[in-house]
Amino acid sequence: MQKVLIDCDPGHDDATAILYAAAHLDLVGVTTVYGNQTVEKTTDNALSLVTLLGLDVPVAQGCAGPLNGIVQHGGDLHGKTGIDGAVLPEPDREAIDMHAVDFIIDMARRHKGELVLCPIGPFTNVALALRKEPRLASWLKGISVMGGTTQVGNTTPVAEFNIWCDPEAADIVFRSGAPLWMVGLNVTRQVGVTEKDVARLMAGGPVARIFGGLFDFFRERLREVHGLSTASMHDPCALVPFIVPDLISYRHCPVEIELGRGPARGMTVCDMRQLTTGKLENIRSMHAANCHVAVGVEARPLVDHILDAIIDWRLISEKK
Repeated sequence: MQKVLIDCDPGHDDATAILYAAAHLDLVGVTTVYGNQTVEKTTDNALSLVTLLGLDVPVAQGCAGPLNGIVQHGGDLHGKTGIDGAVLPEPDREAIDMHAVDFIIDMARRHKGELVLCPIGPFTNVALALRKEPRLASWLKGISVMGGTTQVGNTTPVAEFNIWCDPEAADIVFRSGAPLWMVGLNVTRQVGVTEKDVARLMAGGPVARIFGGLFDFFRERLREVHGLSTASMHDPCALVPFIVPDLISYRHCPVEIELGRGPARGMTVCDMRQLTTGKLENIRSMHAANCHVAVGVEARPLVDHILDAIIDWRLISEKK
């Protein structure tokens, strides 16, 4: 079974990713970062989620702000707690006494060649781990991220939130040399929970009802802010290559992060041209492909697959 470590900022869709990973993969740990809320709140949320799901996995708290020191977080898009819409249980444990950066390095060292790292919040923890341990990229089986977009952004016209929070960190990750998968807004916004899906969850067991409340809140907030009709399940999409790979299609291409201070800061520049030569006058040649970029999705089957994991959680957890 594929080993995975989730680096996250829960977050409604982060919560879903934790459950989805636990249902189908070998989840070896959860690390937290600022993003959808402060790192203190995202860590509390992660601890409450592993308590709710009865998971025996360590949670390590990470960075409170980006590499450049200018803290950005999602404000109230996910609510005051970062995961409004349902009452989560009080945590039955504390975060381990190890920083997320060191925990990431330790897990990669223990599981050399076997571990997939899934950053689904700002990439600060992962970037610092790559800086601290130069061998880390070679130890990982891969890095699968939720971030960026090939089309319009959600935080700026061209930048997706996770990348925009810390473009310098994202740049380090995309230049790391590790096998890399990127699923961005161009795909994840198609993977949305409808009002009918919420009703289906509300008719389920205790865990399903909690997630129904979470999605109901998140769907309304996305309607208010972005005019969307569904609750986007962004973060679970980063796990799809290792669970149901046929449901998302990818294009292997060069990706660069815009680090300037202008309106394009945080843009994921995905070079999907099909040049026949690299030596044409006034045409920039293509760099070497460094990332498998998501370009298509079987959205409804994927939504149903994720919802099935939530609704069947008790049976799945008993089997594990």
